[in-house]
This record gives sequence, C-alpha cells and structure tokens, in this order.
Amino acid sequence: MSMDKIDVTQVLEALRSGSSDDVRNAAFYAGDMGLEEAVPLLCEKIKSENIGIQEAAEYGLRRIRGGKTIEAILPLLSSDEAPVRNVAMDILREIGVDSIESMQPYLRGDDADLRIFISDILGYCRSTKAALLLSDALLKDPEVNVRYQAAVSLGNLAFPESVGTLCQAMHDEEWVQFAVVEALAKINDPAAINALITLLPQSSMLVSAVIIDALGGLGDVKIIPLLFNSLENVNIALRHKIVKAIVQILNGRSLALLSPKSQERLRVYLLDALTDSDEEVQMAALTGLSAIGDEEASDAIIELALTLDPERKADMYETAIRALSSIGYNPVVRNALRSEDENRVMVAMEACQLMDDHRPVEEIKALFWRVSRDLQRAAVAEVAQLGITEDIPFFLSIIDECDDAEVLKSALVFFGNQHGIAEVEDVVFAQLVHRYVDVKEMALEACINLHSPTLNIRFKEMFTTGDTNERMMAVYALGRYSVIDNISELSAALEDESSLIRRVAVEAFINLGGGAERYLPRLLPRLYDPDKDVRVALVDVLGHIATSSVMPHLLNALRDENDWVRIRAIEALGLNKNTDAVPVLSQMLEHASPMIAFKIIEALGRIGGNIAFSILLGMMDHEDPEIQHAAAEAVSAIQADQE
Repeated sequence: MSMDKIDVTQVLEALRSGSSDDVRNAAFYAGDMGLEEAVPLLCEKIKSENIGIQEAAEYGLRRIRGGKTIEAILPLLSSDEAPVRNVAMDILREIGVDSIESMQPYLRGDDADLRIFISDILGYCRSTKAALLLSDALLKDPEVNVRYQAAVSLGNLAFPESVGTLCQAMHDEEWVQFAVVEALAKINDPAAINALITLLPQSSMLVSAVIIDALGGLGDVKIIPLLFNSLENVNIALRHKIVKAIVQILNGRSLALLSPKSQERLRVYLLDALTDSDEEVQMAALTGLSAIGDEEASDAIIELALTLDPERKADMYETAIRALSSIGYNPVVRNALRSEDENRVMVAMEACQLMDDHRPVEEIKALFWRVSRDLQRAAVAEVAQLGITEDIPFFLSIIDECDDAEVLKSALVFFGNQHGIAEVEDVVFAQLVHRYVDVKEMALEACINLHSPTLNIRFKEMFTTGDTNERMMAVYALGRYSVIDNISELSAALEDESSLIRRVAVEAFINLGGGAERYLPRLLPRLYDPDKDVRVALVDVLGHIATSSVMPHLLNALRDENDWVRIRAIEALGLNKNTDAVPVLSQMLEHASPMIAFKIIEALGRIGGNIAFSILLGMMDHEDPEIQHAAAEAVSAIQADQE
C-alpha cells in the first residue's frame, strides 16, 4: 500500500487484509488520520498474536482517542487473555479522561474485577468527575478491593477536595485504611496533614505506624509538638517510628534548636531506637544523635558499630562513624582508643579521623606501638593527616624503628608537609635510597612537596654523581621544582645516555605548557630519538605547547615508524583542530590499522570542516561495523559544533 495517496477505504481494506505488513501500516495510518471508522478493527487487532500488529493497533487507538474509542475498548477488559486486558487498561489510562461517562456503568456493574479495573483507570483521569466517581466507590462499593483501589486512585489524583471522603473511609477495614493514609500523604495539602493528625489517635497501632511514616515524609514542622506528645503511652515500635519522623522533619541539625529539656527527652528515645530491627529507624536515630548526642550516645554508637560488617552494612557503618565524629572527642572515644579490643580501637580511630581535632593524636601515637600491623598502618596514616610540627619526633622514631613500607610511606606523607625544617629534609632525602621502590617514590614526592632550595641543590648534585636511578629521580625532581631554574641540568639530561632519563627530562617541559616553546631548539632533536618512549613524550610536549610553530613537527611525527608516536600526534592534532592535518590523516586511513583508524576518525571529528565531514561520511559504509559507528559519532560531533 503506497503512502503517497491513501483514503479511508484503502485503510479499512488493508486492516481487513491478510497481509501483516499491510495491517500494520494501515493501523499507523488510521492513528495519524484520526480515523474513528477504524476503531472496531483496531480493537480486534489488539488481540493479534503478532506483536508488531498489536503495537500498531495500540498506537492507532491512542492517537484516535475520543468517546467512541473508549466505548470500543472497554469490552476488552473482560477478555480472558491477560495481555489483552493489560493493553486495554494501559490505553484507557491515557485516554479515559475523554469520556468518563462511558466508564461509569462499568463502575456500578456486578463484576467486581471490572470495578477494580475502572477504579484503577480513573486514577489517571485528571478530572473532578473521576474523583467524584472514585469517592462514591470508596464509600459505597461492597467489595473491599474496589474500595482499596478507589483510595489508591484518589491518591494518584491528589485533589485536596477528596480529603473529606478519604477521612470518612478511615472507618473501613484496615486494608483500606492503609491506602487512605497513603492517599492523604500524596495529596500533601494542609487539609490532608490535619486529617492525618486527627486520625492518629483513632487508629490501630499498625495504621498509626503508617500515619507516622506519612507525616514524617510530609515534613511539616508544625506537627512536631503533636509527635512529641505522642511519644508517651505507645508501644516501643510506634515510639521508634515517631522518633524517626521527628528526625526526618527537623532534618538533623535543626534538632539542636530544640530546648535542652526536649533534647534530653528525645535523646533517650533516640538511644532506644538504635536497638530497633528496622535499619531506617536506626539510621534516623544515628542522624538524630549526631546532632544532639552526648557521651552516652557515643558509647551506644560504638557498640552498634561493632556489630556491623563495614562492607556488607557500609551505609549504616559510615553513618555510625559520622555520628561519632559529629558528637566529638570525649572520654568514651578516648577510652575506646585505649581498649585492648582492636575493632573498638578502629571504630574510634575512624571517627577521630573525621573530627579535625588534634586531641586524639597523642592516644593514637601511644597505641601505635602495641597494636597489630594493620592497625599500625591505619594509626600512622591518621596521625599523618591530623599531626602537627610537634609530632615530628614520633615520625622520626618510626623511620628509625619500623620496616613496614605502608607505615614508612605514611610517615613520608607527613614529612612532605613540614616545610622549612632541615632535620625533616635530611630524613626524607635519605629515604631516596630505601630498598623498597614504593618508599623511594613516596620519599621523592615528599622532597618535591617540601620544595626546598636546599634540596634543589642536593638534587643537582645527585644528577652529576648518582647512578642511573638516582639521576632519573633527580631529573624528575628538578623538573617539578623549576624547569627554568634548572634548565642547565635538564638540557644535559635531554642528551643523557639513558633513554629513561631522556624521557623524564622531556616530560618535565610539560609543566611549562605553552611556555615550553622557547626551548624547542633543545627539545626537537628528541623527535628522532632512538627510543620510542622518548619520542612519545616529546609529541605530548608539542601537543601541550599547542602553537602554530609546533604543528609542522606534529605532522612530521605522523610518519614515525611507531604506532604510539603516531597516535599521540593524531590526538594532539585533533585536540588543536589543525585543518592542515586533514589531507594527511585522510591518506593514512587507507592503510591504517583499526586502532589508528579509530584515532584518525576521532581527530577528524574534533577538527571538523567540510573536508573532514566528507571523509567521515565516506567511512559510514565501511565493512567494519565498529568503524562505521565511530564515523557516525564523529559526524554527529561535527554537526553539534555547527549548531
């Protein structure tokens, strides 16, 4: 069936035909044409076992809409086939508002299932008439499941005018009451909040718990006095729910604004709520105690944390640690640090790490010498974070007496922040010859962080007298200190016999960005270095300089024998949108490996322009689907730049 010229008769004939393609196309046409005459046929096609026909019929019915469509679909709700019923309901949820009166007889019929379906559908019809029908069903329908669904649907509509009806339904069965409470919470109107407050003392314990949860979710601070008054004379589970709601509404920090008497009263209940089996209640209790907790709370939180698996209960454990840190350092936390129980010590240490308080440091330093290796590592890392100049002797003793690489690295982190202290500089520099490579690396970073003129001189000496590894470290440090001040040594390093040192020397110039252009005469010979890693480093530097003077050299690097040198040059030319590279990149595509082809396509997408666009269009029918996809993405990138 041609799309050029089509009339109603052709569409209807096609819908009656035996051709799946014709039926499917006709269903779409019927929808686009708003063809009411096709509705009965489309309803029949909803029953088709062909998914494509079913989807097209559904599309058509959704587009045509209107009262006649609704009347034709409603009988499908009685189908024995669940998929047919489900599709019919889904369509009616969308278009039912067009003719609510068509559904009204079904809501008052004898079939309870149909009444449930219609009650569900009306919950999506944003109409006062729908709300009135649902209100009537909620109060009068003999079937509890219909009344339940009516309450749910009134919640979906969330009309404040429904509050009165919902309150009347609170005399219904408990099952309906739950739906009523949830509906009132969704309405989130002052009238709904007042209704929930009024209903609270009249409800069963289970319904009261649901009301409390709803009030907590609504977050209206005006109900706080009511919640406080409700804490007495209720069972423990409900009290915990009330505590949770108070914390939700006052949002943690606002709890500290309560009067001292109210804080003390609430604190007692928060401590008790920590023992609840509901994790949400426990989390709320931890949040509350983080704001108004005291030493007793610290003790209870530590005990809770000790029962938690930090990996399986990560959120709860982290919340407990943060609550401890918010309460602050106190005798309970101090005693935990002194405990023989290493798990208890670890909990206290993790909390202290978040406190930004130097007071725990002395205790942590003292426990370092008596605990296991894992705890030693954690302890020294924490002191490295919280420590001050007065803690230098502790770290000096660690350097002298400990041989654990992780402990030594933490000590070096600390030393790297102690500027201007000669003793520290000597200790850190001495670790550059440590037998552990990772300790050497950390010592080198510490030396660089100290940024000491004295150490700069010592690195210059190391470059001239040390072995290959020491000279490499010296070149790295001198480059990080100052390329300009150390240009003599770095220039010599560019000609060093060690390719590793030449590479590190080249990489040092990246720190200058565009300022490295003035040193091009010293750097460019490395573009022909026998070591490919040195050439890769030089191409990276040229990409960072990113001026017109380096572009010819990047183009030259495209002829390098090494793939990675070429790839870095391609990336740099793409990032710098060098249009002169487009013809060269196009030629490279003809014989490029897949990896280089992807990089060229990406670069052409960045460079853009008519020529790059045409080249990429030609790649979209490539035999490799992945290259087709990459070319399509690059074309999209160019189009996006044009918008």
